[in-house]
Amino acid sequence: MTKHVFVTGGVVSSLGKGLTSASIGMLLEQRGLRVRMQKLDPYINVDPGTMSPYQHGEVYVLDDGSETDLDLGHYERFTHSPLTRDANYTTGQIYLAVIEKERRGEFLGKTVQVIPHITNEIKHAIRKLADSSVDVVITEIGGTVGDIESLPFLEAIRQLSLDLGRENCLYVHLTLVPYLKAAGELKTKPTQHSVGRLREIGIQPDVLICRTERPISREDREKIGLFCNVPLQAVIEERDKDFSIYEVPLSLVEHQLDDLIVQKLQLPAGPLDLNHWRELLRRLRNPEREISIAVVGKYAEHFDAYKSIYEALDHAGIHHRTQVRIGRVLSEAIEREGPERLLSGYDGVLVPGGFGERGIEGKVEAIRFAREREMPFLGICLGMQCAAIEFGRHVVGLAGAHSTEFHKDTPHPVICLLDEQRNVTDKGGTMRLGAHPAHLAPGSRAQTCYQSERISERHRHRYEFNAAYRQQFLAHGMAFSGVSPDGTLVEIMELPGHPWFVSVQFHPEFKSKPTAAHPLFVGFVGAAVTRHGTRSERAQEQEIEVS
Repeated sequence: MTKHVFVTGGVVSSLGKGLTSASIGMLLEQRGLRVRMQKLDPYINVDPGTMSPYQHGEVYVLDDGSETDLDLGHYERFTHSPLTRDANYTTGQIYLAVIEKERRGEFLGKTVQVIPHITNEIKHAIRKLADSSVDVVITEIGGTVGDIESLPFLEAIRQLSLDLGRENCLYVHLTLVPYLKAAGELKTKPTQHSVGRLREIGIQPDVLICRTERPISREDREKIGLFCNVPLQAVIEERDKDFSIYEVPLSLVEHQLDDLIVQKLQLPAGPLDLNHWRELLRRLRNPEREISIAVVGKYAEHFDAYKSIYEALDHAGIHHRTQVRIGRVLSEAIEREGPERLLSGYDGVLVPGGFGERGIEGKVEAIRFAREREMPFLGICLGMQCAAIEFGRHVVGLAGAHSTEFHKDTPHPVICLLDEQRNVTDKGGTMRLGAHPAHLAPGSRAQTCYQSERISERHRHRYEFNAAYRQQFLAHGMAFSGVSPDGTLVEIMELPGHPWFVSVQFHPEFKSKPTAAHPLFVGFVGAAVTRHGTRSERAQEQEIEVS
């Protein structure tokens, strides 16, 4: 029978349940087990696709077009678990499915209730992932124990231990042990209360992972174990990681979490081999050089809004044995202060995706600065559209060139609505979403990076480059190095005479891993490394001349 690991959180949000779940999945995979990952989110939105990045962070898109929680990015970066729309459910999706069943008459006139109908739907969603090809399903429950919204999910995973047998379910609870500076000590009471709420619901955690700033003494661990009814060896300290999130799996291994899970669930696991992961961390800790990349976006002050972008830059840095210092630059600040002041010291410029007109002109100016100063540039989604606007205005000579998303009456709509979007009225789940193939021009920079003429990448957009302007752009030196299989949609634009100027309509950051950096990010960071080296050589020559 497929075994189940449930990860819950207590005391406060943002403790890192997603990273912990992903780390557990990675450790079990490295012991030869077949793992599936899943996130259950308590919010009522049907999906995060229409939620503000300030509230939710980035929307992570899967190959099948699902718009999902950003924690699924952790799952893909850490594990090989295949992710589909069944890997992320929200309260909205669960209730919608139950209501649709009721409307079809599937409940035969019964009163529809949270128990058993909602909880049964949740259990069905979890058990969808359990089949003969899966050893362990790891399900993360979003939110915090005690939240009203989380109660149906917690009740459902409680019931599963009865349905499947307690020996087939393991509960991991992530909690906080805060340090009070005034008292000069760690406080275990919040953890006791959090576990108490779980036990009131009927869930006894098997493992406690205690997030903390300071080391937890054996005495405190014994106290936690006694009051929470958890064996001492299952009270695991998880100290904050100042260096890298990729340290988390090794930290859990030090406390033998993988052994605890394997023994508790009696899993047919092999020995653990983390040599490749240790090598990854060795590269991170011992870079040969350091470069700086400016990420110019409208959400730059909110880290999670571009989470996968930052991770993909780190992955490319690992590939090049380079420390990538990321400067988060607000595009609106460029509008106020100009690109010269804010971007001159960087080795490359990346303009990510986004929605809405705010900050667009700052992105355009950043791209112009990178193009004219021959700084390596990578544009993603809206970043490519802004590159088309900039090139149209300042090179092709199309005064007022813009996107109809922002200016419907622009004289030169170099970016326009996709034909398939013209009759769409609903906002949620209606964009061009998921994996789509593209053909790359032989000998182009894109084709050189991918080492292939056929690729598949994930999309999330409604607007595209206007084919009516292709010939004008081509005549002025822009190359369309990636197009849809039928040739109608532009997927990649690049400037052949520039050291590195590539922009893409898709989101390559979603397919980057720490052990396999995305080829476009590898190429972009490589170009930034080259520029950094050239600038350093020039600076040394100038110093010699002065001396």
